Amino acid sequence: MLGILVAAISGAIMSVQGVFNAEVTKQTRDGAISSLWHVSPKYMLLGGALGAFITYTVIYSINAIGPARSAMFIVSVQIVMSYLIELFGLFGIDKQPFEWRKCIGVAAIVAGIAIFKWK
Repeated sequence: MLGILVAAISGAIMSVQGVFNAEVTKQTRDGAISSLWHVSPKYMLLGGALGAFITYTVIYSINAIGPARSAMFIVSVQIVMSYLIELFGLFGIDKQPFEWRKCIGVAAIVAGIAIFKWK
């Protein structure tokens, strides 16, 4: 059970890290290291540290539940978290309207997990 939780945390953090890294890239296009001082908000600079944590959680979850289940939970939570980030406009992302088709897609993912786990 802990392996599933760690895989889920990994997927959620991957989505957040992607948003952070994209924003840092957008704000530092000149490529100068000194431009990192101008990144706002400053928490966006945590993308690298999140990457190290992601590496640990992926390794842990693979050891705990295996590579297939680990990847399945990581990707599923990553998709759900990414949709929530854009739905609520978190971390400065443009807020997007609710769409039923995306909820149906999430339900299909959950059904897929249930089928995969079913013995």
